[in-house]
Amino acid sequence: MSTSVVKILVVDDEPPIRKLLRVGLTAEGYAMVEAANGEDAVALLTEEKPDLILLDLGLPDISGHELLERWRAELVELPIVILSSRTDETGIVKALELGADDYLTKPFGMRELAARIRVALRHKLQQQGERPIFQVGDLSVDLVKRIVKVADKEVKLSPKEYEILRILVQHAGKVITHQHILKHVWGGSTDVQYLRVYVRQLRQKIEATPDQPQYILTETGVGYRLREPEQ
Repeated sequence: MSTSVVKILVVDDEPPIRKLLRVGLTAEGYAMVEAANGEDAVALLTEEKPDLILLDLGLPDISGHELLERWRAELVELPIVILSSRTDETGIVKALELGADDYLTKPFGMRELAARIRVALRHKLQQQGERPIFQVGDLSVDLVKRIVKVADKEVKLSPKEYEILRILVQHAGKVITHQHILKHVWGGSTDVQYLRVYVRQLRQKIEATPDQPQYILTETGVGYRLREPEQ
């Protein structure tokens, strides 16, 4: 990613949305290029070399899902954040499974969007130079030694609990779908309710108040997100 001004490609067919984003992103210090359809987005991705993509799912020519699938198949590794008026969980889950980094449903606030953009950009940098020890609040996870601590006290996890936490740590700040976790921990054959039981057990071990978690956050009907370090 460039060390100069971060460039964001906005792909949305609604002029008012693009205008809103142009004003908001510029105020946040980002440069913006825009496409009103999928074909223009494909061309601009090559021409402009953006650092991040904001993608609407409901485009007039090529669906956002199709673009996602194509770009990830072509090994386009840029962070992609979905902006959509669709609130159905199936469409959101499909976008995340195809490789989206995050999503926001319309209408959205610029402050929240700016925060999601920062998380997506930081996550990309972390992937490029992953740290062996993850720390957020009182929780620390040593991915090399497989040691989990809360307030410097070691916490014993079962193998499945650790694998769930490891996946969330490696993608901290990003929504991880139920199906992604089930596939990588159980091979995909386990019921979602079984995953919820393990997450509940995991929260009881690492959260000060399991019923009001501050680390493992629930994305209702979609999956889980591990809180990202603030710095």
